This record gives sequence, C-alpha cells and structure tokens, in this order.
Amino acid sequence: MTAPTDQRHLVEVYHALDAMHSWRGWHWWPDAAPFEVCVGCILVQNTMWTNVERAIDRLKAANALSPATMAALDQPALEELIRPSGQYKQKALKLRAFLDLADRHGGFASLMAIDAGELRPILLGCFGIGPETADAMICYASRQPAFAADAYSMRLYSRLGLGPVESRDYHTWQRWVVGGLGDAAPGGWAARDLLARYHALIVMHCKHLCLKNRPKCGDCALEARCTFAGGTLEQ
Repeated sequence: MTAPTDQRHLVEVYHALDAMHSWRGWHWWPDAAPFEVCVGCILVQNTMWTNVERAIDRLKAANALSPATMAALDQPALEELIRPSGQYKQKALKLRAFLDLADRHGGFASLMAIDAGELRPILLGCFGIGPETADAMICYASRQPAFAADAYSMRLYSRLGLGPVESRDYHTWQRWVVGGLGDAAPGGWAARDLLARYHALIVMHCKHLCLKNRPKCGDCALEARCTFAGGTLEQ
C-alpha cells in the first residue's frame, strides 16, 4: 500500500533528477517516431543503447525502418542489419513477431491506437515482449500512461530507502511508483508526459551517476538522503 508521504518523496526525487539531467538528450523524448521506438524497445534487450543506435542507423540507411519495408526483408537481411545489437537472430524473430502482431490488428498505427488497458495484454502475448518492453512501447510509442519499473528504478529508489525495497517484483514496484505519484504531475503535465520523463531521468541518472558499482555519489544532489552513498556493491 502506498504511504501518504510517498508522493512528496517521489516528486522531490523527480525535481532533483530533472535539475541534474534535464540538459541530457534522451532518445525517446519528447516525440520519437513510434515505430522506431518499438524497434528500439526490442533491440535494447540485453545490450547497451549505443549498440542499438548502430543497428537503428543501419536500418535507416537501408530504408528499412518502417513496418512495410522491414516486413519486406527476408530473415537473413534483417538479421544482418540488426547484428550490432547482439543476439540478432533471436531479435530478428522478435521483430518479425511484432510485425505480424501489428498486421493482425490492422497495421502498426491501429495497434498503437488501442487503449492502454487492452493494448498491454496484447503486447504481452507477443513473442519477445515482456512487461518492461510492453510498458515502454505504451508510454513512448503509443503515448499513453505507463511506467517501466526497470532495474534502474529499483536501484535508485532502494538506495534512497524508498519503495518496496524487500521486493524485486516488477509489478510491485510499478504499482508503488504510479500509485505514489497519483495526480502529482509537475506543472500540470498529462500523466503520460510525467511518467515518460520520470523514467527517462531515472535511466540517465543510473547510467551517469548512480552506477551499479562505484556510484558517483559526490556528484549526486540526492547524496544527503541516500542510504547507499559511497557504496561499491550492487543494490
């Protein structure tokens, strides 16, 4: 159950992250091309984003970054284009499954137009799409409210002594964040924009400062409230 103070803490953390990282670029913010987002959501599984960027660039150079042009590729050609992302044979199958899913729902645009509550189980029923990937697609491609409670989120909030720290369950953390924020959208933002930007800030913070090992605590505005400041082990 969400504690009454959680909303205040979550908003305070949001503002601290925004002050530290708002100047950094984010590949899915504010309005990246929806199909490119979905492709990126699949390709980024088990790899670094820099590798995904190389694969995306190759797809663009081959004019293969649209549902129709990608579907027209044979499997070896698709595998070769996305090779830099790693696990490229498996990811090519996942992309093909996603293209088939979109086709069964009247095309990519029609799929992304489905209400989030109905879209999420549809995505989860597709080979290669788990909860985190589905929520990222909903938030950044379908542009509906969703929060990807990934390992970065768990790391940050746990180190701050916030949230269900005894759990590593994705949905437990997701419910805590979304329930805690409630209607706390800064500046009157729509819920989707708040969740999209918050997740982006958490990812940037954990990639640049709140590292898995040897975090750069001295550069973090949240150091004073962090139970992990100066630590060197994963959390």
